[in-house]
Amino acid sequence: MRGVAKAVLGVILSSVAILLLLNLAFFFPWYLTLITETYNVSQIVAGDNYMKETYYEDALERLQKRPIFRDKEDKIEILVTNADGRSAIGDDDETVYYNSSEMDKPYLQRGEELEVEIRAVYPFTITLWGEKLERELPVSFSMSTTGLKHYKDLDYYTD
Repeated sequence: MRGVAKAVLGVILSSVAILLLLNLAFFFPWYLTLITETYNVSQIVAGDNYMKETYYEDALERLQKRPIFRDKEDKIEILVTNADGRSAIGDDDETVYYNSSEMDKPYLQRGEELEVEIRAVYPFTITLWGEKLERELPVSFSMSTTGLKHYKDLDYYTD
């Protein structure tokens, strides 16, 4: 009887281990997608020194339509901050900011650093005997980039 119990326990543990490895096999492509999207967003942000609202919505929608991201689409966040620590997400039309003070502008001058971060939640799930066990794994990836655009409404040299 003891041998049968050990065999059943071994089968249960090995099936759980296989399910965990299968979840990890899905995690790596999911994380690589997160890295790729962060890189794409950072390139767009570098071109304008801030992220325009339409680019933000497009990137968020693109992530929300991906297969595994779709499960927790409400927990996806895209954060873009400039060197001052302020949000660098703004209006599509940059001429709106020409008469604003420098603190109200989402962009800084060329050469300033920007931080792009995408946060998401990976649904780590296992189904055992028809019961779904789920653990949410919060993951983020951030990347620094440098603004490339020169704005005439900002001072180029600051002391």
